[in-house]
Amino acid sequence: MKFKFEELVKATNAQVLQKTNISGTFSISTDSRKINTCDVYIPLKGENFDGHDFIESAVEQGARGYFTSDKDKIVPGAKFILYVENTLIAYMQIALMYKKKINPITVAITGSSGKTTTKEMMASVLAESYKIHKTALNHNNEVGQCQTILSMPEDTDVLILEMGMRGLGEIELLSKYSEPDIALIINTGTTHIGRLGTVRNIAKAKCEIAKYLHEEGLLIAHDTELIRKINKYKGHTLYVSLENKDLKDIKLHQNSSDFVYKNSKYTLNIEGKHNIQNALFVINTALRLGMSSEKIAAGLAKFKPIEKRWEVSEIGGLKIINDSYNSNPESLKAAISTFLSTQEPPRWLVLGDMKELGKKERAYHKEIGEFLNKFDNLELITVGDLAKFIAASTIHKYKCFSDNKGVASFIKEHAPQGTKLLFKASRSMKFEEIIKELGEK
Repeated sequence: MKFKFEELVKATNAQVLQKTNISGTFSISTDSRKINTCDVYIPLKGENFDGHDFIESAVEQGARGYFTSDKDKIVPGAKFILYVENTLIAYMQIALMYKKKINPITVAITGSSGKTTTKEMMASVLAESYKIHKTALNHNNEVGQCQTILSMPEDTDVLILEMGMRGLGEIELLSKYSEPDIALIINTGTTHIGRLGTVRNIAKAKCEIAKYLHEEGLLIAHDTELIRKINKYKGHTLYVSLENKDLKDIKLHQNSSDFVYKNSKYTLNIEGKHNIQNALFVINTALRLGMSSEKIAAGLAKFKPIEKRWEVSEIGGLKIINDSYNSNPESLKAAISTFLSTQEPPRWLVLGDMKELGKKERAYHKEIGEFLNKFDNLELITVGDLAKFIAASTIHKYKCFSDNKGVASFIKEHAPQGTKLLFKASRSMKFEEIIKELGEK
C-alpha cells in the first residue's frame, strides 16, 4: 500500500523537520536492508538494535524520506524528515489508517495457548464465505500486526489478527490500533506467569483485547469465574466452554473428532477436546457473521494442523506427534490426555522444559509428573533441567536427558515398532532437532 505525504503526517501527527520533494506516493519500510525507491523508512527500536543507526544507509539506498524520534538525526539527501515521539506508535497509526480505508470486519484472537491453531481454523472457516487476510505464522506482536495490516489486499472482507503478549498493556495497544469488531479470549493459563506474577494478571492482560472493541461488537470469552470477574466490556459477551449445554455427542478418534453444537454436526481433522473448544470460538464467530452451519462444517473439515502443532507423521515404523511449538502446564495436560485417550500402547511421552513459569517452575513440572500417575501403559523421556522434575514425581518408567543429544539414538534403540510418541516442550528446546535425527539413517 502506498501513501501520500499528507496522509502520513495526518495519521501520525508528525512534525515536519524538512521537506524538499513530497510528490507522489510512498510505501513503508522498517528494514534498511530492503529499501526501494520511494520508500519511507521507519526506524524501530528492539532489545539489541536501534533502527535510527541505519537511517543514513536507508537514505543512501534510495529512501525518499524517514521518520525519526531524534530531532538531531538529520541526514542530507532525504527529501523529507518527519519527527514523532515514538516510531513504533507511528507505524501502528499508519497501519490503522490503512485498515480504516479498507474497512474489513476485524476478528482479534488471544489466549495463553492455541491462538495460532484457532486463527488458522478461523481462516479455514471464514474463507468459505469471505475474502480473508490473517496474521502470518505467529507474528502476533506490534510489528507483526502492522505488517499484517499493511499487506492486506484492498478487497479483504475479514481481517483475522492473532494477538500475543509478554506483559500488561501490550494487548491493549494491539487492540487500540486495530479496533476489532469481534474479539476472542480462548483461554487463560500460566504462560508468561514468570513475567506477570499471577494467573489473575494474565487474565487481566488477555481482557485488554476488549478495551477498543467496537461498542456494538462481540466478545467471545472462555467461561471461567476469573474472566467473568475481570471482563469490563459493556457490549455483548458470549461465554464458551466444553460445558456449554449446546455441545453434545463428543467423539474422539485417532487424528479426528466429531461433535454436535447447536444441533449441527461438525468434524475436525485433529484430536483433542481442547481443539473442539477452539472450534466453538470459530463457530460462534462465523454464526455472528451470518454463515450457515453447512459452510462452517465445510471449513472446519478442511482445516489441517500446522507445523509443530499436533503434526502427525511416521518415521521408521514410529508414529510421531509433534506438538512442540510451545508448552505450559494447561496445554501439556490437554496434549497428554488427548494422546493417551486416542493412542494404543506402546506409547511414549517425550517431554521437555516448560519455560517462563517463574519461581514455581519446579512445582509446575512436578505437577505434570503427578498428573501422569492417573494413566497406565506409558513410558516417559524427559529433556532438560526442569523436565527432570516431571520424572521425579511419576510412577512410570522414565529416562532423563539434559539436552537433545542422544535422545533420538535412545528412541531408535529402545522403542518397538509401532510405538506412538508425543513430543511436547517449549519452543526454545528445539525438539525438531530430535525428530529430524530420528529420520536420519
